[in-house]
Parts: sequence; structure tokens; C-alpha cells
Amino acid sequence: MAFIEIDSNSKMKVPDNPTIGLIEGDGIGPDISKTAVRVLNSAIEMAYTGKVSIEWQKIVAGDEAFETTGKHLPQESLDLLKKCIISIKGPLTTPIGEGFRSLNVTMRQYFDLYANVRPVRYFPGVPSPVKEPEKVNMVIFRENTEDLYAGIEWRYNSDEAKRLRWYLGENFGVKLPDDAGIGIKPISKFKSTRLVRKAIQYAIQEHRKSVTLVHKGNIMKYTEGAFKEWGYEVAKEEFRDYTVTEDEYNASPGTASWKVVIKDRITDNMFQQVLTRTSDYDVIATTNLNGDYLSDAIAAQVGGLGIAPGANIGDVYAIFEAVHGTAPKYAGMDIANPTSLILSGSMMLRHIGWTEASDIIESAVAECYREQKVTQDLARILNVKSLKCSEFGEEVIKRMKNPSS
Repeated sequence: MAFIEIDSNSKMKVPDNPTIGLIEGDGIGPDISKTAVRVLNSAIEMAYTGKVSIEWQKIVAGDEAFETTGKHLPQESLDLLKKCIISIKGPLTTPIGEGFRSLNVTMRQYFDLYANVRPVRYFPGVPSPVKEPEKVNMVIFRENTEDLYAGIEWRYNSDEAKRLRWYLGENFGVKLPDDAGIGIKPISKFKSTRLVRKAIQYAIQEHRKSVTLVHKGNIMKYTEGAFKEWGYEVAKEEFRDYTVTEDEYNASPGTASWKVVIKDRITDNMFQQVLTRTSDYDVIATTNLNGDYLSDAIAAQVGGLGIAPGANIGDVYAIFEAVHGTAPKYAGMDIANPTSLILSGSMMLRHIGWTEASDIIESAVAECYREQKVTQDLARILNVKSLKCSEFGEEVIKRMKNPSS
């Protein structure tokens, strides 16, 4: 096996045949994983004619792992993910009765995958509930490790909740009902700034026009309001030559037009703005809970989670994923839509520097949707013949073209 390495400058060294971790997932996971792997392998072969390839390392997690080890995420699997550096996974069932609310959250925290990255764009031919879905072209950077998703909470009738209610009342004059559960919302400067930094770096590298800091700072002034302030500080102190604030841009749009515009929006207003002023938004940087809501809501404008890719990225490790659920009633039926995982795989190839293969995949997927070659989830809306999951993969492969040829 040839594992990806990280050098002394925190740069990836990708061999010609890197070992990539593969968690097939639960429910429809095995179906979409098999199709996605076939599509990725085909694009790599077309782009590089055998010079590079991926060695897929299967890693068990979820129901399959529980059946054989009694744990949904055994240490052996975590160790393999660590060796691989880069992995991709299908959807996983959230276990009930274990110490973790979510396997996804567990992996994000274990590997410090602090940026949940969700690019959302429209493919012509996909049914949409909005009039102009083609205006959607956004990338959401969601902080992945703190906020309410840190899981610091206590049941209303627990001793911990009783003690906290008493402590808050005695020391801070905060009177809570005796039946109130308590959750804590940590938002730190370090974790906020590194998330915004990654979003701005992406915007500069990809020549995007703006980064919008989304927050509810008008109400939660010292958590989400602080996120906004820290975000502006990062832009000013670290990227002054490449960024301008929205006020600066509006005052002198001609002289600052080549720079990334840094702006902010209050969360509830942002939900309206992505519908009414869609083309004004490009890269979004936001807190954990806001990002969860926004990324799904924006994906709904372009066809839903079935075609939305995603990644969890840190400074070293990265896990790319299907962002939808396990849909257990369709498990093993070969009818699920594999697009989310295929496009997440395309993100992964771009992440390791194999951009030619990524371009081939995205172009072929777009062609399939343009010709309405779709799986049952969209076929019933479009009133066209549906393809099986595996058949959709074959149609994508048929439409692959090497841009250099």
C-alpha cells in the first residue's frame, strides 16, 4: 500500500497509486459506493491513461461494523482512516444507546475535520422548486466541531441539569424553569478564525467574488456576534491585499473589483436572501448549526440532497461524503441516486490535485442531467424513464470525455 504522506510544511505528498479509505455506509450506502467507485476509476483512467490509480481500502463502520465487532466505529477503523489521510464514505446510521449521538460528529471531532464544505450548483435538467435555479453557485464552509453540535447538554431531570440551574441562579441571577434541559453553545476565537481563514483562502484560490459571514449576532452577541467580528479580523489582518469589506467595495467598486468582498448577513435574513438575491452570494462561512440548515436549504433549490456533494476537511485529514441519509427501505435495490457520492468523489480528486479527472466527472454528470438520464427520485418528477443506480453510473461513464483530447 502507498499511503498519502504529510511533509514538514503540512503539504500532501500523493503517490501515483494512493491508498484511499472507503466506508460503504449503511442502507443504500453499498449501492451508491460501488457505482461511485466505478465512475471515479473510469475518470482517472481516462484522464491519466494508467499513470495513476487509487487503491481502495475498505473500512467498516456503522451497522456492518456493529455486527462483527459490537461497535459502530471500532478503533481499528479509526486507525485505518488515520493511515489513509483521505477517505470517502457513504451515509451512516446514527447509533442509539452509545456514547456518541452521531458517527459523523465522532469522526469530525476525532480527526479535527473542522470545515464542512458543501458546494451547491445547478445542473440543467434537474427539477427545482425555484424559478431561476441556475443562479445558485455557492460553497458553504460550516464550522464542524463546536457550537451546539459539541453535544454539551443535559436532560431536564438529570442531576447535572439541576446543579447547573441552581448555579446559574445563585451566581448569575439566571432563573430557569425546574423542567429545563440545558445545552451549552461554545464558539471560540481559534476555531472560528481557522474556519473563516479556510473559506477566504478557497475564495482567493478559486477566484470567487465574495465571502459572506452568516451569524445571529444581533441576538447571540458573544458567540455568533463574536464569530462575525473574528471573521472580519482574519480578513483584515491576514488577507488585506486580497480582500475588501462590503462598505469599501460599495464606496469604490472599480478599484476594488478584483478583490474578494467580505460581508456579513444575519441568519434569518440570509435564508431570504439566498432566494431573492441568489446571485449576490458565492462563498459562505458560518457556524455549525447555521451551516447545517443553510447547506440543506440551498441544496433544495437545485434538486435536493441526492445531488449535493460534501466534505469534512481539516489541516491534515479529509473525509468526503454523501450528505443524505441511509434510506434503508431502498437498501440493496440498486435504485438510489449516487450523484451526491460521485460528486463528493470528484471533490476528493480535486483535493489531491487530480483536477483533470474531477473535470471529466462533473462534465459527464452535467450531461446526464441535461439529457434527463436520471434515477427514480427525479424520474417520477420529470415523468421520464428511471435508471437504476448502477445504470446511472454507466451513463456517466459513457459521457466522459478527456478535455485535452
